[in-house]
Amino acid sequence: MNHLFLNPESTYKRLLTEYTKYGSLVVAFDFDNTVYDYHQQGLDYSEIVDLLQKLREINCFLIVWTANEDEAFVKNYCETHQIPFNSINQNPPFFTSNSRKIYYNELLDDRAGLRESFDRLLKLYNHIKTHS
Repeated sequence: MNHLFLNPESTYKRLLTEYTKYGSLVVAFDFDNTVYDYHQQGLDYSEIVDLLQKLREINCFLIVWTANEDEAFVKNYCETHQIPFNSINQNPPFFTSNSRKIYYNELLDDRAGLRESFDRLLKLYNHIKTHS
């Protein structure tokens, strides 16, 4: 494995280093099929919601990253289902850019390695709680 960040331990260490340096991380999470059952299949997203609540505990900035154009629906759904977030499709106030791409340290997305991101963030949370 030649690329540094194809190594799971390297990606975890990078997150830990960034969290240690700043006391926070920016975590973006997809809405549809990551925390919301878009196809109404009766899927359970409680593990993801629980992780987001834990990340809030350790001062992470949480961004809902969605193609859903009904921001009021997204906001209401998250609030009703106790899904913590700081913004919807917007960069944190401490990061300014004219790019359409939002800044994040980690992305939770059903189409972009959800399991790996989930495991990495849970490992980070457990480390922080154990060593604080």
